Amino acid sequence: MVFSSRAFIWRILIACKVIIVCAILMENTDHASFIVGQFAEAGYQIDPDALNLLVEQDTSPSLISQILDSLDESTLVVGPDQIDPALNTRTTPQPVTEYPQVPRDPDYEDEWTGELDVISDITDQSTCVGEYGEFVDFFRNRFSRLGDMLRNRGVGFRPIESLNRRKLGLVEGREEVSVIGMVSDLRTSKNGHRMIEIEDTTASLRTMVLKNKHDIFEQGQKVMLDEVIGVTGNLSDDGNLLFINSIMWPDMPIRTSSELGEQSVSGKAVMISDVHVGSDTFLEDQWLGFIDWLNHGGSMTGSGSLAGNGSMAGNGSVDVKDIRYLVVAGDLVDGIGIYPNQEEELAITDVYEQYKVAAGYFNQIPKHIKVIISPGNHDAVRQAEPQPTFPEKIRKMFRPDVVFVGSPAVISMDGVRTLVYHGRSIDDIVANLPGMKYEDPTQPMIEMLKRRHLSPMYGSRVSIAPEREDHLVIDKPPHILHCGHVHTVGCTTYRGVTVINSGTWQSQTEFQRRMNLKPDPAKAAIVDLATLNTNIISFQ
Repeated sequence: MVFSSRAFIWRILIACKVIIVCAILMENTDHASFIVGQFAEAGYQIDPDALNLLVEQDTSPSLISQILDSLDESTLVVGPDQIDPALNTRTTPQPVTEYPQVPRDPDYEDEWTGELDVISDITDQSTCVGEYGEFVDFFRNRFSRLGDMLRNRGVGFRPIESLNRRKLGLVEGREEVSVIGMVSDLRTSKNGHRMIEIEDTTASLRTMVLKNKHDIFEQGQKVMLDEVIGVTGNLSDDGNLLFINSIMWPDMPIRTSSELGEQSVSGKAVMISDVHVGSDTFLEDQWLGFIDWLNHGGSMTGSGSLAGNGSMAGNGSVDVKDIRYLVVAGDLVDGIGIYPNQEEELAITDVYEQYKVAAGYFNQIPKHIKVIISPGNHDAVRQAEPQPTFPEKIRKMFRPDVVFVGSPAVISMDGVRTLVYHGRSIDDIVANLPGMKYEDPTQPMIEMLKRRHLSPMYGSRVSIAPEREDHLVIDKPPHILHCGHVHTVGCTTYRGVTVINSGTWQSQTEFQRRMNLKPDPAKAAIVDLATLNTNIISFQ
């Protein structure tokens, strides 16, 4: 069976929560997924009748918190009996100003919204119901697309099954062979060698990186589970083991400076993320200073400037009159129930009230600036990636010219192809690859580009929905990769891609203090769309 190793099946079982969420999403994508996620985070399952009752009542997060607080410790499955008392004490929510929404094309790839083009986005495209066949299709799709990228490198890769000729004694000598495989297992031998098991659609193969081959061994330490790699090496005499001489990732093509940006374009884009409205550590004064600057103009000097070709260009001056786009990479609000005891750090305890306040801020942004908002793990959308955009109830709070997309999403700003992804997989990359640090978020982002995948590892910290197509594969190289999530700021270039992590508008939380994570807040990255030169400006 294709991709049927025990390690692969175990990771499917780890991700079983995604199956439950996906099945319920088919009935009510936005609200039901949020409710299921809140109960799952608290360690409970919810009976389908109880879920339907909450969906029909348009339940608020504060009501869910009230229900969770009332549950007995012995409860495993929350039923209608535990729901009814809370519904009977429910108060009527305050009315919210709603804006009429522009109709949305259900198949809106290459949908034009003025000078902005939304190229790809999972919103309204999800077909996941969590069946076993979908997992197989998902990994086959990933393997096929990333394998094709490797084959385009000009190496003569062979199917793993063809190596059986060695086992049958049909091949003599120890000629060098190259194969492509998805990583199914990683371990270290008792002698300290790196063992990497890979599989393709024909068979599986054990490979080894010898510890005395220092450069290759260092590369072997950076291989992740579930990613697709190419390896070249020599087979053992019995054909059961491949000794690796080189490891190849799909990687980005090397582009020249003449291919960067759109030379005929004039204007700039502002990149921000992790606003966290509703938190008691939200930096409201600095945020209002940012909004005031967007409205009233004036020049600001950046704290540093990076040229589009990767060289440092010194401090740069930014004039607000040049700004045409504002892109938010997730976590618009702080949300409810995202981490333990979060309610103790909230200034606004109702998630819809958080969005109402956020909408009030964003509706003050000058209308000549096109606003694009993508969700993150604190937002009221499904937690499994790829994440669709915000539900209509939230979108209506914002003025109709605000463009909402999912995460990840590929957008084109006057021809500048920008990949927007919240960046939750940075947690997995930092935890599993040596040398990665939250203090330099661009390094994990470069690892995404090398692998041509935004979240290579399946079933770890990031829940991934098994869609028929892997929407986290990076097909066409972007001009810009924009992430957030880790609350630190970084900007660099990698093979012609401008890599930006735009930080946060939240000071250090108690949870971050315990984890020794120090945010770099109240900054914005300003990108010149003609040259991709980037300035980081501070509103501290």
